[in-house]
Amino acid sequence: MSGRLVERTQTGVRIEKSLLKVLKGLAEYCEISLGDLLEGIVLHAFEGKAPFSPETTKVIEKLKTVYDCPLTAADSHKLREAAQ
Repeated sequence: MSGRLVERTQTGVRIEKSLLKVLKGLAEYCEISLGDLLEGIVLHAFEGKAPFSPETTKVIEKLKTVYDCPLTAADSHKLREAAQ
């Protein structure tokens, strides 16, 4: 397999629970790791490009329903954690 050689690191990122379930489901659907999926999303976003095809966007909508994830881009940077 060809590609750019990189150095990866472990990270302890906190993320909303249902969103993580959707991302894991999408990674499984795409047959890639969660890390590879996130790297792809970020690299597309950095260039102002959409990371998903219309077909994949439909899969995401189904996964959001399955995992009860009502979040949208409008929720970005506005999420608060429930008191524990």
